[in-house]
Amino acid sequence: MNAVGIGYDVHRFAEGRPLVLGGVTFDYPRGLDGHSDADVLCHAIADALLGAAGEGDIGVLFPNSDESIRGISSLEILRVVRERLVTRYADIVNIDATLIAEAPKINPRVAEMKALIGEALALTPDRIGIKATTNEQLGFLGRGEGIAAMAVASVERR
Repeated sequence: MNAVGIGYDVHRFAEGRPLVLGGVTFDYPRGLDGHSDADVLCHAIADALLGAAGEGDIGVLFPNSDESIRGISSLEILRVVRERLVTRYADIVNIDATLIAEAPKINPRVAEMKALIGEALALTPDRIGIKATTNEQLGFLGRGEGIAAMAVASVERR
């Protein structure tokens, strides 16, 4: 049986942190605030995968109250989510995700993001869609206060 999950994440910008999106570190003056590396793209994908399996969100598996995982790479979060899915529930079919940000430009780094996410999820890059859009300068995203991401995941449930 096929199942689909949806994920969404948003983080505000923070000074003194690297900007990590899809596992790729961008040369950008601000990073995102969060307990992990705050990679909104990977977080949205993880939530979509967990949703397709009928599970909770990544906060259940990786609570921000757990100091032992402070600064964890979101690619590691994806690896753990993948392992949980394939050993208990389902095989990942494909991922489609969209980043919402006024800056930085995402498209020049999409191939790198797809390769890293694919490695973490044991998927070929052609089964991962990553797009970007702006918020047309509207709202907190449009004012450049943070970055959001949404994702859809399809899995083959056993």
